[in-house]
Amino acid sequence: MLSTHFDMKDLGEAFYVLGIKILHDRANGVLKLSQRTYIEKILKRFNMHNCSSTRAPIVKGDKFSKAQCSQNDDEREETRTIPYSSLVGSLMYAQVCTYPDLAFVVGMLGRYLSNPGNQHWKATKKVLRYLQGTKDLMLTY
Repeated sequence: MLSTHFDMKDLGEAFYVLGIKILHDRANGVLKLSQRTYIEKILKRFNMHNCSSTRAPIVKGDKFSKAQCSQNDDEREETRTIPYSSLVGSLMYAQVCTYPDLAFVVGMLGRYLSNPGNQHWKATKKVLRYLQGTKDLMLTY
């Protein structure tokens, strides 16, 4: 129907869109989405490609607060060179596309974009360690 109104070309079934690999299993009625390549890219970008994995991005007892933010000019200067907002944005893209289990922790870490502290940075790296261990998993419909 669209081709009757617009000039277009059918390229066939999609296999890779916006960094998401699409796997179809029509016989079983299953669609799988994978961001393995994207996860490996951000792990490498933040120098965590050889890190050990962890079982959860956040555990009971992990707390984030404004008191953990940088409190003085020296701390702010130290954390200014850390690519915190870039990493949180990368995690947000993964969360929106194929990692809905990251929604809570990414939302929590996003609250401190304007003034992150070392504890917030350590928490983002913990999320990367979680992604290291789960990069082969796929969102399955």
